[in-house]
Amino acid sequence: MSMSNDTQFQPSSFLLLGIPGQEDVHIWIGVPFFSVYLVALLGNAALLFVIQTEQSLPELTYYFLAILDSTDLGLSTAAIPKMLDIFWFNIKETYFGGCLSQMFFVHFFTVMESIVLVALAFDCYIAICKPLRYTMILTSKIISLIAGIAVLRSLYMVVPLVFLLLRLPFCGHCIIPHTYCEHMGIARLACASIKVNIMFGLGSISLLLLDVFLVILFYVRILYAVFCLPSWEKAFSTCTAHISAIVITYVPAFFTFFIYRFGGHTIPPHILIIMANLYILMSPTMNPIVYGKIRKSMFIPHSKQRYYL
Repeated sequence: MSMSNDTQFQPSSFLLLGIPGQEDVHIWIGVPFFSVYLVALLGNAALLFVIQTEQSLPELTYYFLAILDSTDLGLSTAAIPKMLDIFWFNIKETYFGGCLSQMFFVHFFTVMESIVLVALAFDCYIAICKPLRYTMILTSKIISLIAGIAVLRSLYMVVPLVFLLLRLPFCGHCIIPHTYCEHMGIARLACASIKVNIMFGLGSISLLLLDVFLVILFYVRILYAVFCLPSWEKAFSTCTAHISAIVITYVPAFFTFFIYRFGGHTIPPHILIIMANLYILMSPTMNPIVYGKIRKSMFIPHSKQRYYL
């Protein structure tokens, strides 16, 4: 079948609609989004400042937290400013290159966050289950290796998405009913088959599910060890905070991924878009509060503690 005359491989721009059907209240919707974004910026920046300047903190322990804060800052900043442009200034057009760049950073930082949460679960597991070997296992070399693997795996999962989109021809009106550019939202505008895009996306989701499995595995071991401790109530409350942060990150993300692919027609579009924005905003907002509080409780001399809580 021949393509229409207006087919083009790289359209000049896309049009982001924001939240379809809610255009009349876009200005008011932008207020809580901006407020939460501001809290996320201040919280993560403040925690990074404390980690950088406070010399008494256990240095290796805070590497993962610093990576998580940087990832949260990148994730929220990749999506929210453009979203506010749409809500407050009705600036809906975004250039093709800008849209691909936003998609890249949103997905890159999403994958990074997932890997860092696995690393933090591993950190917590070693701290509770093998406290005497903590500094021997989590050396600066091992932490640097984990950080490098996190970056490389994120690039491996996200860079191909850009090339998969560049190979597609686009035609008609390049309108995306969303607040930011994401892979499947762009791919569905193509005039050609997107089966490869769908399969690669599902493969990426399977890797994120592996992250979830590893996190669950670590916390099952942690909870088993926690209930054997004399002060298990305090340890259990700390683990609950960890698990809450993980649920806040993964549940909205996987809900959005699977619904967009398999059941988007059954749920109102504005609900889907709001859920898609929850994992962009809630995780960067809550992580500094949850993990900052957890790490503050760890400022006990190693000789006086039996486990890192």
